[in-house]
Amino acid sequence: MPALGLIVNPIAGIGGPLALKGSDDRAAIDRAVRDGAQPVASARAGRALDVIRTQGQGVTVLAARGEMGAELARETGLAVTVLDHVPGAPTTADDTRAAARELVEREVDLLVFAGGDGTARDVVSVVGTTLPVLGVPSGVKMRSAVFGTTPEAAGEAAARYLANPAGFELVEREVLDAADGLESELFALARTPHVGGRLQRGKASPPAADETALTALCESIAREMATGRLYLVGPGTTTARILTALGLAGTPLGVDAVLDSRLLAADVDEGEMLRLLDAHPEATLVLGVIGGQGFLLGRGNQQISARVLERVGVDNLVIVAGADKVAALDPPVLHVDLGDRASDNLLEGYRQVRVGPGRTIVLRVSGG
Repeated sequence: MPALGLIVNPIAGIGGPLALKGSDDRAAIDRAVRDGAQPVASARAGRALDVIRTQGQGVTVLAARGEMGAELARETGLAVTVLDHVPGAPTTADDTRAAARELVEREVDLLVFAGGDGTARDVVSVVGTTLPVLGVPSGVKMRSAVFGTTPEAAGEAAARYLANPAGFELVEREVLDAADGLESELFALARTPHVGGRLQRGKASPPAADETALTALCESIAREMATGRLYLVGPGTTTARILTALGLAGTPLGVDAVLDSRLLAADVDEGEMLRLLDAHPEATLVLGVIGGQGFLLGRGNQQISARVLERVGVDNLVIVAGADKVAALDPPVLHVDLGDRASDNLLEGYRQVRVGPGRTIVLRVSGG
């Protein structure tokens, strides 16, 4: 009977809608909870476990206690063995590492964790390449290559591997995290089942060849901005060029609101965007593409929620990326991971990506 190890980081991703940049700042997370932020990791892990339950064959789960996995696995209807480690309240990175250590000792066949890059670092700091690991994307930022593209994709990859471990190669994939905010640092390598089309790639740096065309494109977009129209400019070095062209100091890791060539509000969260859209319903959302991964939404920009997207209107979206960055996507697909299937499908279909002045490339957008 295949044994699945399970660790859920209960606070992972909780600050995304509030424009927090991760879950490492405990004081900020505590403030977010007091302000009404809702946990997301458990629900996203549950989506993965539902797939494992329906597709897995006789899988037994060894799970960290309580909200770190055991409660959720039982609710999903899976057979559960609870780990010995008793986590604190609130849970910490030490609890994640202790649970991972116990799963190594118990020799599970696959360790599935729900969290972001910080959780991946904690798990792999203990596991190394001893056990295969697989991440359910549940954090604010997921730059690492060990995550499924969606919770369902992670669940399917886990179920398929556990049903036939010999049928899937274990490959070394990067565990990345933010070094100085924008740049990614390689923290470690992990072994992950290679299940085609179900895992995301690691975040890649933008190709230098795109620089000149991107600068010209972003200057052109800045000139095109209509008077009286609200522009929500998403995070990233590409979109930051638009603000630079306007003479504005933006927030490279956040969403900035621009109106009539002035910075109306910086680093806005979901609530602030919705309030701005109440006052300025004519709006455009400008998004970049994460290099290597192809994500539009759901990685480091969770403040741009399905509600924000619906209010802006799916036809009022400008996608900006370098031509070489787009050409390097394998497969050539843009991804959306907004929290549920209905939301993920809001942009389903084909979208124009502006790659230079007067030049566009059409790519398919997938919610899976």
